[in-house]
Amino acid sequence: MISVFDIYKIGIGPSSSHTVGPMRAAYEFLQAADSNVGLANADGIVVELYGSLGQTGKGHGTGKAVILGLAGELPETVDTDAVDQFLADTESRQELALLGEHTIHFPREGAIIFHRRKTMPKHANAMGLRLYKGDTVIYEDLYYSIGGGFIVRDADFDETLEEAIEQSSKPIPYPFDTAAELLAHCKEHGMRVSSLMLANEKVFRSEEDIRAGLKTIWTTMQASIQRGIATEGILPGGLKVRRRASGLYQKLKMERSSDPMQAMDWVDLFALAVNEENAAGGRIVTAPTNGAAGIIPAVMSYADKFIEKMDDEAVVRFLLTSAAIGILYKKNASISGAEVGCQGEVGVACSMAAGALAEFMGGNPVNVENAAEIGMEHNLGLTCDPVGGLVQVPCIERNAMGAVKAINAARLAMRGSGDHKVSLDKVIKTMWDTGNDMKTKYKETARGGLAVNIIEC
Repeated sequence: MISVFDIYKIGIGPSSSHTVGPMRAAYEFLQAADSNVGLANADGIVVELYGSLGQTGKGHGTGKAVILGLAGELPETVDTDAVDQFLADTESRQELALLGEHTIHFPREGAIIFHRRKTMPKHANAMGLRLYKGDTVIYEDLYYSIGGGFIVRDADFDETLEEAIEQSSKPIPYPFDTAAELLAHCKEHGMRVSSLMLANEKVFRSEEDIRAGLKTIWTTMQASIQRGIATEGILPGGLKVRRRASGLYQKLKMERSSDPMQAMDWVDLFALAVNEENAAGGRIVTAPTNGAAGIIPAVMSYADKFIEKMDDEAVVRFLLTSAAIGILYKKNASISGAEVGCQGEVGVACSMAAGALAEFMGGNPVNVENAAEIGMEHNLGLTCDPVGGLVQVPCIERNAMGAVKAINAARLAMRGSGDHKVSLDKVIKTMWDTGNDMKTKYKETARGGLAVNIIEC
């Protein structure tokens, strides 16, 4: 089972596949190496980044994330305020303490290699690691960062979901691989989507832990909004993008407008705040990726501010419902921009938020499924074309647009009859097919679309 806590993970920006995943992979590699050969026997390490990690990794902070992972840091606990100084010290000394314990030479050139034209066959985000003693490789492995912070070793890549379920000693009460199966369970047992998800989650965690964990997720989302609102200045990287959330907040706070669409300005603000914080390398919640991290917090904040105050129960149900939708995309398509374009990031987040908002507004499972379908249907074909390889243009504004679309999708579904021609399962398959047909240059390589038609400075 894919858990709600797999879909929502606390990490740092700017990219779940390029930052969170590689950091975890570097950390796990050294843990395994220490168990197998002992880090004390090593005096060097080389990390090679392939595909999208090699092509846009410098702009996405992949090299920095790898260093932090090798140093024993994890995305959810690393002190974001200390990162810049630590990286500067590492570069100056050209030394790195593996897992914070065993110090090796770590040269500025050659320790991390970005392959701009080399791709591994199984996935667009590949990362090879080799541990050395002198000129001899004493331990090596290959990892894939498959989106949303998920990582998988090359040796495990071909293991199917069915095999994983068969090996599980704790089968879940309501297994679902498709939206049709999810709806069938809900209908048969008279359950909401969130109730079904909670029952599945309770196989692995106590209800108390689930609720506490989801409350922490929401608290972290809110904190990222507040930091984004409070911070001014220029985002890191060569684009010199100025933060807008703080100025927009000051304007909205002072306005006394009768414009009924002003609520959308607040939605924009919430999304911009999160994704500016993400672009700056701050702490955010992968939802389901970093590049799309602003959509669900923005929609939840909209619901809290303009519909009804979100209590703890509403927060739990919103996150559980949205995670159920995210699981369907994870199982049947992809949430990786490097694999299917931005439809797999902003599109999926929009779909998740739309479905969850429909349940929050009193919708039944059919309304939830319809809203999620509408949310993706109008993001089909969305390319991933970050200018300069940075998660800034068009990524930050794209989150604001995705949040607005999610709200409209939920409202359309709630106003509808429940009868719709395109099912969520069909739109997920279409998204996957579209992603496979999409040229590689439109999938997080910075070699197509806006990335080549906009001057980088």
